[in-house]
Amino acid sequence: MPREITGEVIHVVPPAEQGDYELDGTVAELAEARYLLVCREGGKPSFFERLVAFFKRDPITPVTLVADEGAEEGTEIEATVEFTTVDGVYEVIERK
Repeated sequence: MPREITGEVIHVVPPAEQGDYELDGTVAELAEARYLLVCREGGKPSFFERLVAFFKRDPITPVTLVADEGAEEGTEIEATVEFTTVDGVYEVIERK
């Protein structure tokens, strides 16, 4: 079942650099010749949201998106994604 995700891109792994990372076998198969976008779920937090998270000791919720196109670090993306068999890893169906 597809899901909508908004996230701030915090790291991008292009296809040519995937060998530099120790990827899970399933993730490596999904990402073959595609980009891995590690995102902060919920988008770019405001200064107030960061302050509250700091005092609450609320960690960043990262998600990994497997996409056909890359993105710049620090940008916010919205996408329709599909669940994979790996927790926290989603396959992008459509970027908005």
